[in-house]
Amino acid sequence: MRIPLFLLILISILSCKNQPTENRLGNASKENKNGWVYVHLEGTPSNIGYQHGYLLANEIDTAIQAVSYDLEHETKKDWNFYRTAAKNFLWDKLDTEYKDEIRGIAEGLQAQKKNYDTLDITAYNALEELAYYYVPQLMDKEKPGSGNNKAPGNCSAFIATGSFTKDGKIVIGHNNWSSYITGQYWNVIADIVPTKGNHIMMDCMPGFIHSGDDFMISSNGILITETTITQFKGFDTTQLPEFMRARKAIQYGNNIDGVIKIFTTGTNGGYANDWLIGDTKTNEVAKLELGLKDYRVWRSKDTAMIGSNFPSDEKLIKEETTFNVNDKTTSPNARKLRMEKLIVDVKGQLNDSIGKIIEADHLDALQNKEANNRCVICGHIDEDLKGCSEWDLGAYYPFGAVQGKVTTADLAKDMKFWAHMGHPCGQDFIGSKFYAAHPEYNWMNKYLKDMKAYPWTLFEAKK
Repeated sequence: MRIPLFLLILISILSCKNQPTENRLGNASKENKNGWVYVHLEGTPSNIGYQHGYLLANEIDTAIQAVSYDLEHETKKDWNFYRTAAKNFLWDKLDTEYKDEIRGIAEGLQAQKKNYDTLDITAYNALEELAYYYVPQLMDKEKPGSGNNKAPGNCSAFIATGSFTKDGKIVIGHNNWSSYITGQYWNVIADIVPTKGNHIMMDCMPGFIHSGDDFMISSNGILITETTITQFKGFDTTQLPEFMRARKAIQYGNNIDGVIKIFTTGTNGGYANDWLIGDTKTNEVAKLELGLKDYRVWRSKDTAMIGSNFPSDEKLIKEETTFNVNDKTTSPNARKLRMEKLIVDVKGQLNDSIGKIIEADHLDALQNKEANNRCVICGHIDEDLKGCSEWDLGAYYPFGAVQGKVTTADLAKDMKFWAHMGHPCGQDFIGSKFYAAHPEYNWMNKYLKDMKAYPWTLFEAKK
């Protein structure tokens, strides 16, 4: 007996509706561990996105709520403003595979009854470049001088090789400085096996297709991290989003030259950084200082390079920042002094264990004593009476080191790195105690409660 065509079509549709989740999740998995959420994602861009959105639906939902709440308070722009920016000059510039991945994230969220679309996910991924580069530019256009051009400094980092490390191979470390209200959500370890390009592992916020604070390793031996250039000015809406270039650099960059080419092609000035790059195949490291108009590269097989939100190239400093290299009291310059000394002190001994100690360091180089403030590598601006004027942060603003990561060439070869959620020094942030002392920040209490410090944990990608 022949089955009528309309019945065959109906059976086909019902079959697809009954099994899409199982088919699209594939070998994806999720695990909570010591404050982190580890996810393994693999397959086509669309399926990687779906797995991400489906497995981390609750985490993405909470993070976007906190981010949109924080941005509206701090930038005076509501979430619809950021969605509109994503629509007007970000979405159309994304490569097809990243559009598919973002679309997949939205579909995974929707399958879990979370009402987000591609514009939400795109705006969220671009939060750094939109809020701290695009918005100040708009303010300056509307009223010259009104944009503070004080892009916040994020992170303390190093990369070393040759005579500076214990085994002569690369060691890399990084801690993320962020506002605690958003930084507490930088707690995902994403292990991604795409159908094209390198197997990658990175830390990120839930729902990010890139790292965002940028600590990334690849199966092709590439290691990447960065620190932000303080007080940078400049943004070009006609060029390529920074978050896409960062993802492409680790997924498709197979050597230092390749990584630099991806970063510098179509740069929009957003999230201007000093990128620290290592290639374990050659044991060479590099620093790419990337602005909008200017960039410079330093590279060597025997060096230690540091980052603490200070720019180095004189031309870039003059043309694209308002940074004062001579003010030693600023957070970037104070941390630079400390990191320069630390790297010399541990020369020839640097490994993952010492890397963890560096990222947890609390010595204020200006006072030559232990402190909890803006001037130490493991920052605690929430305990600093002076706040951080170069980033326009008032006294005791809840901002500082929210987590850390370290790896070595040998660990990265096996797709492993150490990660620490919460202050790398091990101190907890307790909301009730903080708000009682500083009620001016009680508006954050809706999303920022406590930020506990967990132990260093070794993560390994699934093979």
